[in-house]
Amino acid sequence: MLSRLMSGSSRSLEQQCVCTVRLLDDSEYTCNVQKDAKGQQLFDFLCHHLNLLEKDYFGIRYVDPEKQRHWLEFTKGIAKQMRARPPYVMCFRVKFYPPDPAALKEEITRYLVFLQVKRDLYHGRLLCKTSDAALLAAYILQAEIGDYDPGKHPEGYSSKFQFLPKHSEKLERRIAEIHRNELSGLNPAASELCFLRKAQTLETYGVDPHPCKDASGNSAFLAFTPFGFIVLQGNKRVHFIKWGDATKMKFEGKTFNLYVREKEEKRLVLTYVAPNPEACKHLWKCGVENQSFYKLENSNQVRTVSSSNLFFKGSRFRYSGRVAKEVMESSAMIKRDPPEIHRAGMVPSRSCPSISHGLRLSSVPRTRRRAVHISIMEGLEALRDSAHSTPIRSSDHMDAFSPHASQETVISDEAYTPSCSILPTPVSEPSLELTIGQQMNGASCSPQNEDSEVASTPVSDAEIPPPALPGLEGASPVDSEPEQANKFLQSVFRLLAVTFFLLLALLLLLVILAESELELAFLRDIRLTPEFQQFHYQYFCPLRRWVSCKLHPFLRLIDS
Repeated sequence: MLSRLMSGSSRSLEQQCVCTVRLLDDSEYTCNVQKDAKGQQLFDFLCHHLNLLEKDYFGIRYVDPEKQRHWLEFTKGIAKQMRARPPYVMCFRVKFYPPDPAALKEEITRYLVFLQVKRDLYHGRLLCKTSDAALLAAYILQAEIGDYDPGKHPEGYSSKFQFLPKHSEKLERRIAEIHRNELSGLNPAASELCFLRKAQTLETYGVDPHPCKDASGNSAFLAFTPFGFIVLQGNKRVHFIKWGDATKMKFEGKTFNLYVREKEEKRLVLTYVAPNPEACKHLWKCGVENQSFYKLENSNQVRTVSSSNLFFKGSRFRYSGRVAKEVMESSAMIKRDPPEIHRAGMVPSRSCPSISHGLRLSSVPRTRRRAVHISIMEGLEALRDSAHSTPIRSSDHMDAFSPHASQETVISDEAYTPSCSILPTPVSEPSLELTIGQQMNGASCSPQNEDSEVASTPVSDAEIPPPALPGLEGASPVDSEPEQANKFLQSVFRLLAVTFFLLLALLLLLVILAESELELAFLRDIRLTPEFQQFHYQYFCPLRRWVSCKLHPFLRLIDS
């Protein structure tokens, strides 16, 4: 009896796999799930652990063995998606940014969104002017260490913490000044809410950039926001398309196409080239999900979309979840006592050159800087209010990130390039470390990677691509002649195959109409039409007799 119980328990363990999910506060949640479990089961376990009800804004992200990021699909099996051996390592992140964080019903939800946006600020995805950056950093300081206390906070205390990818002594003094003089009395929840209200007014709120190249070979970043689709090139926004104007998204191989409705019923097609087909498919899926979530009125309007056309095989995908309007209506019906939130203050750690969000926000060691004055994050102009295909121009101040703009900060004596101003989310620690190390002078910094999303198999440093436009520097958006010839031949073969199957289906339908005895109403109606009767007696019957005569000798030979 005991042996049967032990064998049964061992079989049960063999049918389970270990999943470790890294949370927004850098803690980890580990659980066992069945090998055939779907993503929804793991997500439900996680939300129960976090005591989270407004969970539709969040998702689970992972990186496959080829270093490509994915969002875990809740309707599919976990093991089939991961394409690696357990234990599985994933990250819990905000997938759909709330258009108005203040409208969230529960404080626990706002706190998790706060942690995500704080990460975006640190990793250079939330761009803003220096004055806005100082205010946002001061809100973080107030939320996590409380009111200014001369006994606990000596001169230069704000320099021990890293809020942004680039700091200056002037900026650090301004952060401390705002924290000391303007935010006294704000509790953590109020500080986080003020932080989110300010962040949502910025044009890159909710941006997770996808590196691409346009049809001319110029580097670009494609991103989705709660308000629409944006394209960033260097220091300017070249396109902003509201969700209502984006009519269709398709991809073929590495090529991503966005169809945009313009005035007078005209249609614009924007074409971009991703680093590889997997990255392009991920971009397409993210676009489909974001448009469904923010644009549709209810989930019943969600339709299965396909990237295929007549000649090329594509992918089919359907967004599975509630849309933003339904989520807000459901949140309004939540009635429970507010769950307890466990916050921890910042812990400066000069000895530990890493950054940890939520439970701890550690500092990056200060670096030696020379007097090279460069503008930091002047921002992008009025993305939401302007039409698409409008570059940023302003007579009041210089272009964003211009080395001659009015607001100056000492950051480095290396050249500051616009492509470093907004970075795609890295997938491994050394890639981010390399980027920050190149931007700083003197002792290089080693902040932890934003997600530390790693595949289940170890990867060496040499195999990890840099975060800014990996694999695209020497690429050309135009295919070589052999590739174009292969694509042409493939399209011809597909056309012939489609034609053959159409003819075969038509012949089968004619045989069913003329020879079968099925008394279906629509078949009977077709048989009674004069056109079909004429076709049957003038063409089909002679053709049948001719085929019968030709096949008769072979049938006699087979019978004998």
